[in-house]
Amino acid sequence: MLELIIDESERLRIVAHALSSDVRINIIKLLNFKKENIVDIAEKLNLPVSTVASNIKVLEGAGLIVTEVQAASRGTMKLCTVNFNEIHMNLNVNVGYNDPTNVYQIDMPVGFFTDCEIHPTCGLINDNGIVKPQDEPSYFFHPGRVSAQLIWFQRGYVDYKFPITSDTNTNIKSIQFSMELCSEAPGYDHNWPSDITVWINDIEIGTWTCPGDFGDRRGKLNPLWLPDNHTQYGLLKTWKVDNGGSYLDDVKISDIRLPDISFKMNKFIKFRIGIKPYSANIGGINLFGKEFGDYNQDIIMRIIY
Repeated sequence: MLELIIDESERLRIVAHALSSDVRINIIKLLNFKKENIVDIAEKLNLPVSTVASNIKVLEGAGLIVTEVQAASRGTMKLCTVNFNEIHMNLNVNVGYNDPTNVYQIDMPVGFFTDCEIHPTCGLINDNGIVKPQDEPSYFFHPGRVSAQLIWFQRGYVDYKFPITSDTNTNIKSIQFSMELCSEAPGYDHNWPSDITVWINDIEIGTWTCPGDFGDRRGKLNPLWLPDNHTQYGLLKTWKVDNGGSYLDDVKISDIRLPDISFKMNKFIKFRIGIKPYSANIGGINLFGKEFGDYNQDIIMRIIY
């Protein structure tokens, strides 16, 4: 389920615009049954392929569908999948997610990891370009890593420590981590699944299988010097833990609850994201900072209380 609140007005506007067209609503209806490519959608809706393609871009930009490029008998085709089954819009300005009286939030740059275990292929990009040499795990311990705006590796993990203050330890409702990420393939490959796992205070919260490494278009925030022939953008994903369990984009993925990750006695929260060595899909990870990809944010931790 996609959760939208009125305080996030830009996101709300984008989704509302995407749903304001009969054509786009009919596309979503069609995708409820199975994945479809653009040509088949156009045929079933009796529309020009160009019309369907432009509307698919709007739905994809709003995060309502996900597309992946697959091989076809003649070149490639773009398959489309619905990303959410439900959308909840809370128009109450007192919902409080952005109210400083009941949220504690920290934005953590992707280069500020405190520990890591990295297996090539791997690398870091900052404002000045790709950090040389590539595929050298030891450079993930170089002090210059803190300036990274995009990091990638094939297997392993990165750890972050988020400081917390004592005044957040009363009536905590949930803890959330959001970030933009995707798989890591040579160049890019939309059909490149990767099992990406998250831990909080060394407790495994759950695994998301990312469908691929996205590079069919430029990331909205990418600098002009970034070449077109590799990773360009990711998907924005949110892991959440409350007293009912653990969730990915508000879909329950495990029974781990707030008491299980006990952090009230600590002064920091340890957050780990990575690829387990025996995962079914070891497809790597790209983790985007606020100056790359599609979303102007680093790794965000929110404690709602």
